[in-house]
Amino acid sequence: MANVLIVDDEMSMREMLRILLGRKGHAVRCAAGLEEVEAALAEQQFDVALTDLRLGQRSGLDVLRLVKERQPTCEVVMITAFATAETAVEAMKLGAFDYLFKPFKTDELLVVLDRALEKRALVQENQSLRRRLRERHEYADMVGKSRAMQELFALIEKIAPTRATVLILGESGVGKELVARAIHQKSLRADGPFVVVNCGAIPEGLIESELFGHEKGAFTGASHSKRGLFDAAHGGTLFLDEVGELPLHVQVKLLRALQQRAIRSVGGVQDREVDVRIVAATNRDLEQEVREGRFREDLYYRLNVIGLRVPPLRERKEDILPLVEHFMERHGARPGMRLSREAQKLLLEYEFPGNVRELENLVERAITLADGDEIGPDVFPPEVRRVRPSFDESLLEDAPIPPGFDLQAWLDAFERRMLERALEQAGGVKVEAARLLGISFRSFRYRLAKYRMGEEKEAEDKDERATGS
Repeated sequence: MANVLIVDDEMSMREMLRILLGRKGHAVRCAAGLEEVEAALAEQQFDVALTDLRLGQRSGLDVLRLVKERQPTCEVVMITAFATAETAVEAMKLGAFDYLFKPFKTDELLVVLDRALEKRALVQENQSLRRRLRERHEYADMVGKSRAMQELFALIEKIAPTRATVLILGESGVGKELVARAIHQKSLRADGPFVVVNCGAIPEGLIESELFGHEKGAFTGASHSKRGLFDAAHGGTLFLDEVGELPLHVQVKLLRALQQRAIRSVGGVQDREVDVRIVAATNRDLEQEVREGRFREDLYYRLNVIGLRVPPLRERKEDILPLVEHFMERHGARPGMRLSREAQKLLLEYEFPGNVRELENLVERAITLADGDEIGPDVFPPEVRRVRPSFDESLLEDAPIPPGFDLQAWLDAFERRMLERALEQAGGVKVEAARLLGISFRSFRYRLAKYRMGEEKEAEDKDERATGS
């Protein structure tokens, strides 16, 4: 038995369909117009809606939009004697299951209804399967069926209940904050605060005050005393993201806080105890930073009591498609929306320099740009499709914009050209090239990875060594 909504402004048609479908064991509700449809959708769930295309001053397309907005899994069949190719195309784009033309035979109606119910059952079954897969592969809002991620999940379970300080290592975009949140949620401090500090986003002159607080009059502009983020995290977890960005003088105070479990405000004269678990994260190689004198060795060992490495997405390709499913649901993909085989192949071959964050942005873009239920490669940016656009410098002048112009492709090509010029001008010294472009070294490295420029240079050097040139 199915719940069927019949929408028609002619009473005779509504009654005929109600009696016919009622005899087949279906629960039927009738509506004469959009207001009655809205009331019906608010009161119960429907499996199928049969709606006439013409409803007085309104259209069955309005009913279709409303049903798909309120109950996306309800299949909608349009009934009309006045369909045109344009309305049929629009209805299908809006998610209509099928068209039924008046006059129709009873058997024809029942066949279409059965097919609609079969499709709905299939969609529900797929959703159920995806849900069960997610339950197996999801952990604290992280998705991973790969061995590396399963081992990471198991390690989080083991260390979360302890008081140990944790250092999370991994590239930008791999989900280090999600790991930190999971550690907090699984710990005995789960009811306490989880305070996030992006050490690279706070100006160097303010970071000490932000972490430890300050006393009134401690510096110019300190008109009142202020508690720091250590105090805010009392009884919970303080997550120090990008801890490798901390200046050396703040590293000294952080080391003391870890050793003494006490802090002193800027301008203060007394220590105060704080009950805070520290979880830190960085995408830097801290051992290298220690060797080069940019990070204190004693602080590194204090933070690295337990080290976790979150693998980049390119090392766990088997997680890509489960992550796509996860992000499609998160960003409101229509029921039945899926990746084409070619689109799946491109994603599995792409290196994802921006890791999981880049994949999520890509999925959101694909959902927004896709016309139908199947997402093809055409909605992916050029770097995913492995298209290297040509760069036409004449467009910087007053030349007319050509038909089919792709702004994103042009911007990518321009950015790549500027990276190449900066490297050439800097004699291959990346730090100097970043300075020439007015960006941070980390941002410069990200852009090189984005366009795989480092990989190409390494390949050229290997070829030269192999040939002895």
